Amino acid sequence: MIWDIILKELKKEIPLIDYNRYIKNLRFDEKNSQSDVKVLITDNIYIANWIKRNYTNKIASLFENETEIKPTIKINVQKNYENTKNTKTNYDIKIIQNNQKQSIINPSYTFETFVVGESNKFAFNVSEKVAQNQGKLYNPLFISGDTGLGKTHLLNAIGNYNIGKKNIILITCEEFLNDFTSHQLNKTFDKFRAKYRNCDYLLIDDIQFLVGKTRTQEEFFYTFNELKENNKQIVLTSDKQIKDLEIVERLKSRFQNGVTAQIQPPELETKIAIIKKKCELDLIQLDDEIINYIATNVNNNIRIIEGILMTINSYASIMNQEITLDFVKNSIKSYKNTNTEKINLEEIINITAKSLNIKTADIKNKKRTKDILLAKKIVIYLGRTLIRNSMTELANFLDFKDHSSISKAMKKIQEEIENNNEIRIKIEEIENKIKDSKK
Repeated sequence: MIWDIILKELKKEIPLIDYNRYIKNLRFDEKNSQSDVKVLITDNIYIANWIKRNYTNKIASLFENETEIKPTIKINVQKNYENTKNTKTNYDIKIIQNNQKQSIINPSYTFETFVVGESNKFAFNVSEKVAQNQGKLYNPLFISGDTGLGKTHLLNAIGNYNIGKKNIILITCEEFLNDFTSHQLNKTFDKFRAKYRNCDYLLIDDIQFLVGKTRTQEEFFYTFNELKENNKQIVLTSDKQIKDLEIVERLKSRFQNGVTAQIQPPELETKIAIIKKKCELDLIQLDDEIINYIATNVNNNIRIIEGILMTINSYASIMNQEITLDFVKNSIKSYKNTNTEKINLEEIINITAKSLNIKTADIKNKKRTKDILLAKKIVIYLGRTLIRNSMTELANFLDFKDHSSISKAMKKIQEEIENNNEIRIKIEEIENKIKDSKK
């Protein structure tokens, strides 16, 4: 069969991890395929979209080698619920049988595609350990952090690592609540308990939505206990820390009995690395200047950055326009940090000092070492551009002789911004931290 030949060639030519994770389970729809159109089938929309972005041209070329006609590749999503409904050996994805929506593991969210930096290193390392050692080391694992920093990515990465090996349930808290309500109405709690208490990995996203759901909290408490007693792994994510969750104390204490990993907003270097990785995975070509501009002018929500990248690439492709810095600046105007209300000079000094790893007192006194002089010039620049401090105010605050000294320092830092890309990026990073502090 021609598809067997194509699969054999793909296995030779693409990374084995891509083949095993995305390609090998594709089915060839011979009945609906034609000489110029080849139809492939998968049961996972994420897999379909990923293959469309990364391998349709490769697959088409391989068909052309065999048939001398380069076809259009169509990938259809068909969910075969019957195959997963009663099987005990296929643990890839758990499907809810009461027609409630449930999350599907996103094949793009793996440990290999997660960009590690100082802000998320511990969360990444402990998630990897949990994926490799079910229920043995860190149980439960509670991952917290603001929206869009990578919590869901790590949750899916744990699931992806164990696909085909373990019984996995990955679900949002909202979906868990809906499933609970449905079984409550249908008086089928036995099925609900059998489902959630017999998995190897229970991965729940946004557990903070249990707040105010007393009956569901009680049921989850008993589910949690049974899973823990049987060395089943529990991983929870939340945009709040455990201490800030308004849930019953006995459930909160269970969460605190494991390991908590907090993901912080990414530092600039990590943010740039994330953008580069997203560009690599989605075949988007941006030069370093554009990547640096996006990293320093858009907030830390990685989902927003992903959306910006896809929007820029799609628009440029449709309009047949080159992706230039001016084009990107115009495209992301609505995403730029523009918060300047209630900013004061003291805050500018504090954030600048922290970013440059120097003492705030040194910026205010007469010290004139190289790093402190740079900090003073940055404060002057931001004080003038963000809140329009007068030259005299800045001179008094920073212990300069008079306003003319401030004027000279302002000219020098503007020249450095123009000629030194590293300093320009650092100032943009500090500026965004200041604006983010006012959200």
